[in-house]
Amino acid sequence: MDTELQRVADEVEGLTGKLGELKAEIGKVIIGQEEIVSQLLITFLSGGHALLEGVPGLAKTLMIRTLADAIDLSFKRIQFTPDLMPSDILGTEILEEDHSTGRKFFKFNKGPIFSNIILADEINRTPPKTQAALLEAMQEFEVTYGDKTYQLDRPFFILATQNPIEQSGTFELPEAQQDRFLLYIKIGYPTDAEETHILKATTGNRKPRVDKVLTGAEILRLQQLVREVSISDALIAYVSEMVRATRPATSPLEYVREWVDWGAGPRAGQAMILTAKAHALLAGRLAVTPEDIRSVIFPVLRHRVLVNFRAEAEGITSDRVTQQILDSVSVKDS
Repeated sequence: MDTELQRVADEVEGLTGKLGELKAEIGKVIIGQEEIVSQLLITFLSGGHALLEGVPGLAKTLMIRTLADAIDLSFKRIQFTPDLMPSDILGTEILEEDHSTGRKFFKFNKGPIFSNIILADEINRTPPKTQAALLEAMQEFEVTYGDKTYQLDRPFFILATQNPIEQSGTFELPEAQQDRFLLYIKIGYPTDAEETHILKATTGNRKPRVDKVLTGAEILRLQQLVREVSISDALIAYVSEMVRATRPATSPLEYVREWVDWGAGPRAGQAMILTAKAHALLAGRLAVTPEDIRSVIFPVLRHRVLVNFRAEAEGITSDRVTQQILDSVSVKDS
């Protein structure tokens, strides 16, 4: 093997091995939920943000905090409440005085958004005005206050939790806000065996210690490697065909035309390819397979395919539409 190829292969093996260690550290605290943890790691590898939804008590916050504990990066938790203001997230200017000259001046006091990992806890319990304070940071990785723009440190991730919108005291995230999230991850109840294990592990005196196993520099390098993972033209066409099939105005599928109000935009295709590459790298592979794409399609499209009121009345969800598309579209021979 070529020396450079061998070096890259060794680097990939070492870094993916650390991802295995990271999963093991999280597993000290979080019982089960392997697929959810993998989707969070895919979010990190892709350099995006994730929205986690589940009823209270399913360890959404604990999962994110444990993940942050195992990575050597700065971490801040923001508890979203109805009275939270944008300045509570971004920061604000304060009046200070230079004691040597007596001159007064305004100084920008940075808010909690200036960290590497942000836990936006119960994001849908604050009004859209405050939710929108995250938009620039999520897309541009910067914060503008007044006439000055501040760059955020990289890597930068927002991991948000939300309660189901049917619960009282919640505000539905605007479509533009949802689209900023790379993945929309739904957390379900544990299995019988997992719940028994949880009850046993969390009602005693022993508290597991989580060690840091990954640095910011290693995450940035993993993000570079993800973009170097290869994907065939046939699979890119497969992704494009599925994304285009979600749009009722042009979809060849009657099911979509009947039940969907708005389909996914080009950002969905970008997200599907990038997360499929991350899924492949997480498995130690440097090429995308159709299974990688199928593994990420639901959390990628869940918040980007909006069903109409009639579909909601019939109990038809975005995931059901996505399943119909998966069943109808196949990979064409290259």
